[in-house]
Amino acid sequence: MEMVFQPCMTEHPIRYSFPHYLLAKQSVDDRALNKDVLRALQASLPKEPIRIIEVGAGIGTMVKRLLNWNVVRQAEYVLVDEMQENVEYASAWLEAWARESGLSVERSGQEQLRVFDSVRDVSIRFECADIFDFIPKNEQPADFLIAHAFLDLLPMPDSLTQLLTLTNSLAWLTLNFDGVTTLEPAVDTALDEQIEILYHRTMGERPTGGESQSGRHLFTHLKNAGSTIIAAGSSDWVVYGNHGAYPQDEGYFLHFILHFFEESLGGRAEINKAVFHDWLEKRHNQIEHGELTYITHQMDFLVRK
Repeated sequence: MEMVFQPCMTEHPIRYSFPHYLLAKQSVDDRALNKDVLRALQASLPKEPIRIIEVGAGIGTMVKRLLNWNVVRQAEYVLVDEMQENVEYASAWLEAWARESGLSVERSGQEQLRVFDSVRDVSIRFECADIFDFIPKNEQPADFLIAHAFLDLLPMPDSLTQLLTLTNSLAWLTLNFDGVTTLEPAVDTALDEQIEILYHRTMGERPTGGESQSGRHLFTHLKNAGSTIIAAGSSDWVVYGNHGAYPQDEGYFLHFILHFFEESLGGRAEINKAVFHDWLEKRHNQIEHGELTYITHQMDFLVRK
């Protein structure tokens, strides 16, 4: 389902599609992922073929990334997401990407896809399920669990203990939000600060769980869960324009970030509705002119059970 917002100075309305957002943030995530943690992952992976489970997997961009970066060559990959729209998009999009990349493709219905060439051979299974429904039904633990931009949406520490049952060895836990959201240049310093504080507060009020400082707290949660941290480091989103434009589709990514602000704060009594709407319009228009810089602090972890 798409939703539309019309900033006052843009020529066309913005149609909000979550799969489009996940596509648009690929390049942002590529830069953000901590490369020291990634190298530690590559050094720690067992001999292939391996079994991988990714939870909150979205549209499958991590599959593409791991194949393109030669992190994974021979694997069984279980892609789990609770949104039917994401899973259906992933099934079609990964097949199209594989064909465009010169990989051979074999289909077994909508739930199974094999992509391969002379070096790479990955069988992908698409699972549309709430992760806590999937966990007790999973019959074979993975060699390697991935939770990408996902743990900060869950209640901790209980969720972590359950998630780690999905792996018999490694877990790569990436882009865990850690309490800093920066938008430059300022619209109104006091108002900007108020909106940031309120936005972070809503993260701890979600009925599904989550918090705004999950990254730093994972050090303690992982230790208490009996896991060893092999590597950890920052994985900040940094998006900025050059010559009035953003690379790739990162302008859309930024518009969608403001959409998250709008959804989270639109009904809050602590902020004047008209003032907030004016702030959103100014921020959207900064994006249209390539003027907005966006920075978010996050943390990556590689752990062994």
